Amino acid sequence: MKQTPSTPAPASGDGPPPALCPLNEVGAGTMVRIKQLDASPEVNGRLREMGFCEEQRVKLLMKHTNVICQVCNARLGISSQLAKSILVERIPAPPPQKRAA
Repeated sequence: MKQTPSTPAPASGDGPPPALCPLNEVGAGTMVRIKQLDASPEVNGRLREMGFCEEQRVKLLMKHTNVICQVCNARLGISSQLAKSILVERIPAPPPQKRAA
């Protein structure tokens, strides 16, 4: 199949890249991977110091006024406004393991 310059080439892999969404829009109990920090350079630096780095796996534990996440085996709370600047992709849940009989 010939591709025109206006048509992007298919990415190598199983399909289109997963959609990104802000961390504050993810449901509680969801495992995600951080893909991009979209705050000021100073805030991005502080987030990285706390463990919110690109490609880091994070589990959102609770979402109320603040967002509580498990990052690097530590629970951290950040404001919903700050969580809005952390763009993530969902990590599919692993299939349930079968028990040996």
